[in-house]
Amino acid sequence: MSIETEAAPLGQLAEAPEEEIAEALRNMIRGPEYPCVGAKSVVNRNTVEVAVFEAMAEPASTALLLDRLSTFVTAPSDETGFRSFIAAFRGPVPTSEEEFEGLLWRQLDLLRVSDPSEWDPAVSNDPANPHFCFSVAGTAAFVIGMHPLASRLARRSPLPVLVFNPHAQFERLRATGGYDRVRDVVRRRDAKLQGTINPMVADHGQGSEARQYSGRVVDAGWRPAREVS
Repeated sequence: MSIETEAAPLGQLAEAPEEEIAEALRNMIRGPEYPCVGAKSVVNRNTVEVAVFEAMAEPASTALLLDRLSTFVTAPSDETGFRSFIAAFRGPVPTSEEEFEGLLWRQLDLLRVSDPSEWDPAVSNDPANPHFCFSVAGTAAFVIGMHPLASRLARRSPLPVLVFNPHAQFERLRATGGYDRVRDVVRRRDAKLQGTINPMVADHGQGSEARQYSGRVVDAGWRPAREVS
């Protein structure tokens, strides 16, 4: 079973114009099997920003990504709905889940090294802390990594991708009583797609969300090879 997309073959898509890559990702999310209803919402409401960069975890891409992310997280937003920032990278295409995980954490570390802002005080900067959340431009953001070799079908994408979701929008959803309902719908859809629920999922405060970022199944003693600060 796989999530169908109308994307060009991987080698062709990596060379495609930015809007073609962006539309391929939107079509992937629009697909009937794609489990995340939050992602579907931001695509349908046009509250998702998609940007394409050259090489993941490289200084040139990092500078551009930090600039775009800083504008995104600090922009006024509609507090009644979700919004997301999707960063797609033309390469390198990882050869394993472990390689992608290394690239993801190197990219997050490079962002933090380049970011003059303090860590969002609403969350922890310790990846072992249950209240950990990545921070960019002083704003907490939950990160979802996706790539062609992900073992979880919901995390497969035609190119390496990082999705940044402002942490505050999940807190607003909890405050209005809608979080559990949305979470349960996503988990049911994911289990239907894969046959099992994602063993890494946990609510914020019950386990460090850092363990969920790459999509790889990790053990209880896991810590990222490169930690951000």
